[in-house]
Amino acid sequence: MSALSPSRQPRSITSRLSTFFHNNPTLTLLLLLAAPLLWLGVIYLGSLGALLLQSFYRLDDFTGIVVREFTLDTYRQLFTQSNLDIVARTVAMAAAVTVACALLAFPISFYMARYASPAGKVAFFIAVTLPLWSSYLVRVYAWKLILAKEGVVGWIFGALGLQGVLDAVLAVPTIGGPSLSVSMYGTFFAFVYVWLPYMIIPTYTALERVPGSMLEASADLGARPVETFRRVILPLAMPGVIAGSIFTFSLTLGDYIIPGVLGNSAFFIGQVVLIQQGTAGNIPLAAAFTVVPMVIMFVYLWIAGRMGAFEAL
Repeated sequence: MSALSPSRQPRSITSRLSTFFHNNPTLTLLLLLAAPLLWLGVIYLGSLGALLLQSFYRLDDFTGIVVREFTLDTYRQLFTQSNLDIVARTVAMAAAVTVACALLAFPISFYMARYASPAGKVAFFIAVTLPLWSSYLVRVYAWKLILAKEGVVGWIFGALGLQGVLDAVLAVPTIGGPSLSVSMYGTFFAFVYVWLPYMIIPTYTALERVPGSMLEASADLGARPVETFRRVILPLAMPGVIAGSIFTFSLTLGDYIIPGVLGNSAFFIGQVVLIQQGTAGNIPLAAAFTVVPMVIMFVYLWIAGRMGAFEAL
């Protein structure tokens, strides 16, 4: 018999490797996860560990050299009044932006989930994500022009005879300024605009999962639309809102570009980290400031997880 039968022909290397991995699923899984786990463990967690380690060093005030000795002096600097004001200001802005995004995103998401046609949903998704297609810096500087004293918003107030109202708003201490683009208002408006899509999409996802039969059952039991919204729709949509708040809160907490382009001279955490690391060369204090939003977000994520936010992601 000169030729081997098909069942006895030599198997290729590819076929033998396929059989080997099929018979060893645990090894296959480990090989598939090796690269991402290596990246996560060495690059990502390793850099965070190095950052945390740097926060326990201190900067010598006389020589300007980082003293690599374990100390809590750098963390003690965080509890000075000026640094506590920076942390409070940043957290307050992140909370205000999150609440504003939730209030704006909910009716849009509700209409998309309950009333929009399939073509309408596509149009809404394009409209929501369209700003994300452009450069982040372009959008921020566009808001600076819009909110400038000679910008569109100022022109509208003047054309409507409401210049006095705008001046009164800008005269509010701490959050006011010479114009909207040089005030906390401008920072707030830009943050809401930039992060709003990250609130709309998780909220829409949660609302779309609400079965229509539950709304019909609520109506059959005599509940009015307001009561159905309060007792059925809102609780079921809340995990999506909380999931969106994770993005809006954390992104606002660490951003330094928007407060640098818009807003007054009041610093945020991201700006302090940039200044201490780049200009002042105080790496330990920059690292300690970075730990603050990490701790805040750890607590925030724990609370969000308890409220079922990750189920809506």
